[in-house]
Amino acid sequence: MLQELQTVLLGYWHQLVAALPRLLLAAVLLGIIWAIASRVRIYLDHRLLAESDDPLLARFLTKLARWVVLLIGILISLQIVGFSGIVSGIVAGAGVSAVVVGFAFKDIAENFLAGVILAFNRPFNLRDTISIQEVMGRVESLDLRTTLVKTFDGKDVYIPNATVLKEKVTNYTRDGYLRQDFVVGIDFDDSVAGATKLILEQIRQLPEILNTEPHTPFVIINELATSTVNLKVFFWTTTDDYRRGVLELRSEVMDRTKTVLAANGYSLPPDIIEVRLPSSKVALPIELRLAPGQAPLVLPTADPKTPPPAPKAAPAPAA
Repeated sequence: MLQELQTVLLGYWHQLVAALPRLLLAAVLLGIIWAIASRVRIYLDHRLLAESDDPLLARFLTKLARWVVLLIGILISLQIVGFSGIVSGIVAGAGVSAVVVGFAFKDIAENFLAGVILAFNRPFNLRDTISIQEVMGRVESLDLRTTLVKTFDGKDVYIPNATVLKEKVTNYTRDGYLRQDFVVGIDFDDSVAGATKLILEQIRQLPEILNTEPHTPFVIINELATSTVNLKVFFWTTTDDYRRGVLELRSEVMDRTKTVLAANGYSLPPDIIEVRLPSSKVALPIELRLAPGQAPLVLPTADPKTPPPAPKAAPAPAA
């Protein structure tokens, strides 16, 4: 028994020694192919990025070319080692393998094919601001499986390409323009035309606000609320810098609107809240506060000619 085991192991050893030159040659070839693939990626990266107007497509093609070169090198190495049957089986059974791999790696294959489609036909470019589902940010890269989106709070979100392809994508920078709006309420006694004029004058003083057709600011009456006439202010900005053009600029426009209206005597009253108290004979404390400049309130008092109600007689004690 021991002799048979030694014979088998010795046979494997002789086969390994005989195949060692081919293994070393295959290893050297793999190293060379790896270096060639890296050189191809670097060359195509510089060449395509310099000549292409689509950086996402250029980077995708360079990564794809690198993997193709590596795959060719692996197949050649298998041929040198003597696994020609494996290579022939891979080529001959490509159709069956595709079905098997398709079931086993459905999600990976789906994301890869979606990446190929997005590389040539997609609703965004590099550095565009987009939103997909609940993710909003700037597109950083498109890989074979995922799309990298960097959110405005610094998170790197990797979205599967299949999700990008199937879900609704909102692009905020495709044409470079974005309309924004906000609501401000003035008193019913205030002039809507006067407030509109003041607001538009303030908005047009900001150079980042667009003022050419069809991207001109305007104001409408949005709602007649309980205590205010609500004006809705619309204005257009560019989206080259989303943080400045959308977030900071909107805050600045709202602050200027509040300041100019208050400086010209327009009141910005709060909403009236109606409070209903349950019917009860228990006295509730009430505090009245006057607004600055408001005349003191005159509360109604009891008529001195009207005598106060007589107290009720106490019930007689029980016998």
